[in-house]
Amino acid sequence: MNEKEYLYQERLKRYLTAMRNEQPDRIPIRPFVAEFTAKYAGYTCQEVTHDYRKAFEAVIKCARDFDWDAMVPNMVYVWTGLTQALGLKYYAIPGIDIPPDTPFQYLEPPEQKAFMRPDEYNLLIDDPTSFLYNVWLPRVSTELVEGSGSYRAKLALVKGAMAMIDYFNALALQVEKMRRETGTVSAIAGILKAPLDIIADKLRGYIGLVKDLRRQPDKVLEACEALAPHLTKVALMTADPEKKVPIGFWMHRSYIPFISMSQFKNIHWRTLKPIIEEIWRHGNQVLFYAEGNWTPHLDSFAELPEGSIVFHVDRSDIYEVRKKLKDKFCVSGGIPNWVLSIGTPEDVQRYCRKVIDVLASEGGYIMDASAIIQNDAKIENIKAMTDFTRRYRVYSTGRQTLDSSEDIDVADPPESMLKPKIKPGVCIPWEEKRRELPRILGDENIVRRIWEEIESFGYLFIWQILLSF
Repeated sequence: MNEKEYLYQERLKRYLTAMRNEQPDRIPIRPFVAEFTAKYAGYTCQEVTHDYRKAFEAVIKCARDFDWDAMVPNMVYVWTGLTQALGLKYYAIPGIDIPPDTPFQYLEPPEQKAFMRPDEYNLLIDDPTSFLYNVWLPRVSTELVEGSGSYRAKLALVKGAMAMIDYFNALALQVEKMRRETGTVSAIAGILKAPLDIIADKLRGYIGLVKDLRRQPDKVLEACEALAPHLTKVALMTADPEKKVPIGFWMHRSYIPFISMSQFKNIHWRTLKPIIEEIWRHGNQVLFYAEGNWTPHLDSFAELPEGSIVFHVDRSDIYEVRKKLKDKFCVSGGIPNWVLSIGTPEDVQRYCRKVIDVLASEGGYIMDASAIIQNDAKIENIKAMTDFTRRYRVYSTGRQTLDSSEDIDVADPPESMLKPKIKPGVCIPWEEKRRELPRILGDENIVRRIWEEIESFGYLFIWQILLSF
């Protein structure tokens, strides 16, 4: 075993031990650094957003220089080369729509131009994948306009699909490069968002959703129930095949005061909880990247199976997090981004001490900022967070017993409540295709298996556009 591989295995063991809410040899450091990597590597936001190769280079430089335990292979997750190829309307691209050193911006459409109309819930409910291809994609794209069979439309679809293959293949190589050259662990794998967040983010818009929650809550619930099995399927399709690092779950506005407690419990949590339980049934943890203040909802999260999530603290009360979640789950984050941006290294050290004392006294904690670190963070403050964490909390008793080469046994949660109306994972079911074939002279199972494998590519493409781009 060479030096970098030894370092990788040591860091992986430390990271996994903490995520299982146990005590490693010291606190793992896993900052979700996005445009900060550009700043540190001497690139503009345009360069790392529009050219993923430079984004990858910036990550490698940070991994090598800061010596962190784990990083996301590219936290500047929206590759605008792909979004421009498809003509996606909901991003402002650095260097094109906004200044080159401004991070990409999400553009939520006005209510009257929402990508899904208030009377289209039944279309979404009947077949979510068909709705995304036939209704949603033509509306979010300047190239694939409704009813267009033009040369540019066909070209855009092919370019978008090929670009996605190119990017994800390169991302897999980036994970290996991080391991081989810097001994750094890839922090997460896979993508998950809550059904209600998807409706707010990419379909109805926030204003449209809150009106629907008042005017037609039953339809919103039914849509969330229809989306849930598909979101679960995509999460599992993109998860770490070794079931070591968690699935990234990006939490947005489905909490008080954006929605009421009743709407949270009866729609959001009612359709999200079965997803987490189903993912845990397959042996995968989920990282609850809880942007904002989720303190009123901690009791609900505590209902989940022990060890099934890692809870990331943004603005949630760290004392309430310790009280209600710490016995069951690992916790990460909690260092305010504003301190990293406008504070001094001494300010950063004081916050790190406070958070570590509250959340990390017995292990089960991962150091990170409260939210994704962009290019407003000072380099000296990121160094202060890193260096202080290394010095301040080394566990002398060291209960790091986890073997990183072994899977973690999980207790089975109750039987899944997910009941898909349309089978997730394919666009056109084999049963429908089979009726089009006059006869099969050979082994039908081979034909079906290959059909469904190829179908999964078309399925994953549209859901990844919805979730990741």
